[in-house]
Formats: sequence, C-alpha cells, structure tokens
Amino acid sequence: MDRRVFLQTSLVLTGGVVACSAEKTVQVQTEHSSDVIWDLHCHLSGVPGDTVKERVEQLLVYADRMGVERLIFFMGWPFLSNPTPDQLRKQNDQVLEALTIAPDRLFGFAYVSGEHPDDSLQEIERCIANGPMLGIKLWTARHCSEAALDPIVRRCGELQAVVYQHTWLKSTGNEPGESTPMDVAALAQRHPDVRIICGHTGGDWTRGIRAVRAVPNVTIDLGGSEPTAGFVEMAVRELGAERILYGSDIGGRSFASQLAKVYGAELTAAERKQILGQNLKRLLTPILMAKGVKLS
Repeated sequence: MDRRVFLQTSLVLTGGVVACSAEKTVQVQTEHSSDVIWDLHCHLSGVPGDTVKERVEQLLVYADRMGVERLIFFMGWPFLSNPTPDQLRKQNDQVLEALTIAPDRLFGFAYVSGEHPDDSLQEIERCIANGPMLGIKLWTARHCSEAALDPIVRRCGELQAVVYQHTWLKSTGNEPGESTPMDVAALAQRHPDVRIICGHTGGDWTRGIRAVRAVPNVTIDLGGSEPTAGFVEMAVRELGAERILYGSDIGGRSFASQLAKVYGAELTAAERKQILGQNLKRLLTPILMAKGVKLS
C-alpha cells in the first residue's frame, strides 16, 4: 500500500479529510457515508462521568464522531463478574436510566446470572416483558452450558428476546464459570429457536468461529479483541456475513479500533453493511415489533 492510499484509509476511520485533491477528498468523505452502524456491545463502565447521564452523553459524543447511530448497553458499573440479586437490579436500573436519556438511539439488555435463576427471571419480567429492554447479558458467573440457565433462555425465547453470552478462551485458563464458544454451542443446540450471540467469539476467534459454525441460531460478536487481520474474512467464509455482528465493547475498547476490523477487512459493500448494522436490526426486529417499536 502506498503512502497516499494508507492515509486515505486511515482518515476514513478517524473522520479526517485528505487534502490531495477535491475529487479524492469527496471520495474519502462519502465512501462509507451510507453505512448504518448499530453497536451491539456498549458499557457504562470505563467512561468518564460521575452519573449515568454524564457517561451516556460522553459516549454519544464518541458515537457521533464515528457515525454510530444506535448503541446497546449491557450492565452498569462497577464490573461485577458474580453479582448478587440486589447488584443485578442496581446495574439494570442504571441501564434503564440510560435509556431515558436518548430513547431514539439507545437500547438495553438486562444483566442476569445463572447463579440466581429465579431472581434473573424476575429481572427479565421487569426489564424486558414489562420494560424497554430487548435481551439479556450473561457474563462469567456460571457456564452457560449448564442446565440451570435453561429457564432463563427459555423465557427469552418466549419473549423473542436476544441472549448475549460473554465467551473467552484464555491461554492461562478461564475464570470459574466463564463460558467458551463451546458452551454457547451446547446451549444453542438445546434452544434452537432462541437467537444467541457468542460474545467476543471467544477472543481466540479461529477456534471460536469453528465452535459455533454448525449451530445456525448463533451469531458472533466482533467486539473486544485486538483488530487482527483475517478475523472478519474467516468469519464470513465459515459462517456467512449474516451471522456476524459489529460491537465495540466500549469503554473497554474504542469505537474506532473495533470499526477498523470491519473497514479494514476485504468485504463487499453488502457484507460490510450487514455486519455494521443490518444483521443486528434483523435480530432485534421481532421483539421490537412485539413492543410496538417502529424503526425508520
């Protein structure tokens, strides 16, 4: 890649302008202007601000800078890998408050735990069945392949809610209760009608992609890992572009570094649009319709 091409590609991601010529400037500014970006994976933690409002407003500044139209929030703060029922409720309350700040741009998933299935079912009723949230976030309290999570996932299926499960494959060994993509595949096979997202694709994405390849109700999340070359191309080849979702994991990561995975990949324009927003919109459409939410 020559210097001029490198600068043009870099500045597309940073919102910069190339001063080579009027023709090239227009090309850089408009190349991706039609992409609708929905971010699957956002957090209130790791963001400046003492209140929910301050943190949301700061995140929207970053989102506007990078052209991110809609954001899904998981969890409040601080990060709690094995929260008590009271802590689950408190964190969900923070997300519910966030949704009131920019309801035309923000969605939420309820934080629940396989350690507390009865309390988690109550949170699903409060936040999803009787509230504005569209899915659940499961983190590291319990392996999702365990039968204890079945009532939680079954209820999500009844509500047409989406299930997001954090996964990782750590060379040093996972945390107790931390799920892998293999756990997600086992869960999804028991619940073939539930839409399940394999968070982070396990970090070790070459293994993660293969682990969920044969389970069609599983999509993968690109967010959280380093923007390594080849990740998105392999995912498209093995899963199809329709099973891949852009997410940033902000404030643990940035919008820009995670968007680079998509914009830097060798994709068709149609594949890029699917990954950046169309796939997530499709996954959420059934529950949005059930709630009477109309999207433009």
